[in-house]
Amino acid sequence: MSLINVKNLSFRYDGSYVNVFENVSFNIDTDWKLGLIGRNGKGKTTFLKLLLGKYKYEGTISKTVEFDYFPFEIKNKQRLSIEIVNEIAPNAEDWEIIKELNLLNTDCGILYRNFNTLSGGEQIKIQLISLFLKGNNFLLIDEPTNHLDIETRNNLVDYLSKKKGFILVSHDRAFLDKVVDHIISINNTNIDIQKGNFSSWQENKNKQDNFEMVQNEKLKKDINRLEIAARNTANWSDKIEKTKNGTTNSGSKVDKGYIGHQSAKMMKKSKVMEKRIEKAISEKERLLNNVDRNDILKIVPLQCKKNKLIIAKDLQIKYNEKAIFNKLSFEVENGDRVAIVGKNGIGKTSILRLIMGDKIDYNGNLNITNELKISYVSQSTENLKGNLKDYARENNVDESIFKAMLSKMGVGNEEFDRDISQMSEGQKKKILIAKSISESANLYVWDEPLNYIDILTRMQIEEAIFRYRPTIIFIEHDETFVNKVATKIIKLTKE
Repeated sequence: MSLINVKNLSFRYDGSYVNVFENVSFNIDTDWKLGLIGRNGKGKTTFLKLLLGKYKYEGTISKTVEFDYFPFEIKNKQRLSIEIVNEIAPNAEDWEIIKELNLLNTDCGILYRNFNTLSGGEQIKIQLISLFLKGNNFLLIDEPTNHLDIETRNNLVDYLSKKKGFILVSHDRAFLDKVVDHIISINNTNIDIQKGNFSSWQENKNKQDNFEMVQNEKLKKDINRLEIAARNTANWSDKIEKTKNGTTNSGSKVDKGYIGHQSAKMMKKSKVMEKRIEKAISEKERLLNNVDRNDILKIVPLQCKKNKLIIAKDLQIKYNEKAIFNKLSFEVENGDRVAIVGKNGIGKTSILRLIMGDKIDYNGNLNITNELKISYVSQSTENLKGNLKDYARENNVDESIFKAMLSKMGVGNEEFDRDISQMSEGQKKKILIAKSISESANLYVWDEPLNYIDILTRMQIEEAIFRYRPTIIFIEHDETFVNKVATKIIKLTKE
C-alpha cells in the first residue's frame, strides 16, 4: 500500500483571481479505485495535472508511485496508428497489440490507417490498448468513455477490474458503479472522499442535502423567532428603565433599585438571545454550501403538422460503394425519443448527417417531412471560438435565454466574456446544448451530446426532456441516459 498525501493545496491559474483549490488536504490509498467527480470547470483535470507536476501550486503533494496519464499527448496525428501504439508502449509485441484489439472487438485494420482518419471512438481505442500495454504505473484516467460504444465500455470495465488502483474521471454513472470502490468529489467548498461507488455516494449526498435543507429551514424559523423575542425584551427593558424617575399611582416614589434590577435582568435576557441568534446564524452559514442548484432547463419544441417526421425503409449508408450496416427501417413520429446505438465506426453519425441534408451515398428510401425545423448538436466542438455574445448572434438565438441556460448548467458568469476556444470541453459541449434547447424546433438531432458533460447536468437534461417532451433522434453511449430517455432504439448491425 502507498499513499498520495495532499496537504494545504491551493492553486489558481495565472491571471485568475479565483482559486481552483484553496487549502485542501486529504490522503489517497493507491490500492483504491477512485472515481473523481464534480461539475465541469471544478478542476478535475487540473487536479490530475497537479499530481503530474504540470503546474506550480502552494502546499504539498507527496507520493511514492509513478503515474501514467490518459489520454496521451499525440503530437503528430497523421502517422499510422501502429506507430503511435509503438511510441506509447515500445515494448509491446505485435501479437499483444492484435490481442488487445480483439478483446475490444475491433478490426485490426485500423492499425494501418492514419490516426487522424479514425473516428473518435477508434482513436480512443488505439489509446486504450496503448494504456493496457504500457506498464503497471498508477493510472490517472481522464474521461476514457467519451465516444466509446457500450460494448467497448464494458470491455474497459473488465480491464479496470484487474487493476490494483487508479483515479478515474468519468460522468457515466453506470460505468462508475461497475469499476470504482471510492468516490472523490470536488464540491463547491471542499473535496470529499467516500467509500463506495457512485450510487452509494449519490444516496449519501441526497441524504446530507435533505438534512441540511431541513436544518436550514428550522434555523431560519428559530432566528426569526429569537430576533422578535430579543427586540421585545430590549423594548421592555427600556420601558422599565424609564419608570425609575416616575411615581406610583398613589404618589409615592418608585423603588429605583428594584426597577434597575428588573431592567438589568431583561437586558441580560436580551443579550443571551442575541448570542443564540449569532450561534444559529453561524450554524446556518455552514449549511447548503455544497448543495448544487438543480435548476430546470427549458425546451420549447414545435409540434409538426404531420405525425410522421421521418420514414426510412431498407436504409443503408455506403462507403466506396459498399454498405456499412444491414438494411434498416424505422419511423420518427411526434414525441418520439429515438436512440441510435451500435459499434464505433458502423455509421451512426452518417445517419444523422443524412437527416441534416449532407450528401451521403446510401441505398433504400429516406423520406423527411418538408419544412422540418431541426436543431442540431454536433459531436465535435473544435470549431467553437469567439465570445458567447457573438456566438448567440451568429446562431440567431436569444442571448439572454442562451446565457440563462448556460448558467443553469453551472457555467459561471465569469466565463461569459472568455473566448470559447479557451474553455474546457465540458463547457464547450454545454454551449452546443444551450444553443439547441434555446431554439424552437420540430426535431432535435443530437450526436453524442453528453461527451464531457458532468453528471448533474446530465440529470438536468433528462428532467427537461421528460418535462417538455421534444422529438429527438440521438446517438449516446451513456447507458443510463439511453435507458431513461429513449422511447425507441435503432440498433445498427453488420453481417
